[in-house]
Amino acid sequence: MAASKSSDFPDKQAELARFFKALAHPARVAILELLAEKGVCICGEIVDELPLAQSTVSQHLMALKEIGLIQGEIEGPAICYCIDAKTVAAFRMAVDEYLESITQPCC
Repeated sequence: MAASKSSDFPDKQAELARFFKALAHPARVAILELLAEKGVCICGEIVDELPLAQSTVSQHLMALKEIGLIQGEIEGPAICYCIDAKTVAAFRMAVDEYLESITQPCC
């Protein structure tokens, strides 16, 4: 069987897969829920809420930031994170379009 590469797929499919990959860990889902609840959080506050080490939380924050679901701004010695509403809206639209395109009556 031949190996597949992300570059061999249309941009829409590759982008959707990147979003799903970014959300494929329960810690990342929990981080987004926490940010949605609080509006903004300093990394240390997120660490206090999750059963994970600071370095692990930082890795998950980086994955969410790379895809654009969250933003991080330096405030003194800490980084303040918040949800990027524009990117979340684009992701939601892409998921809605995708689910609509694959939803067909069965049998």
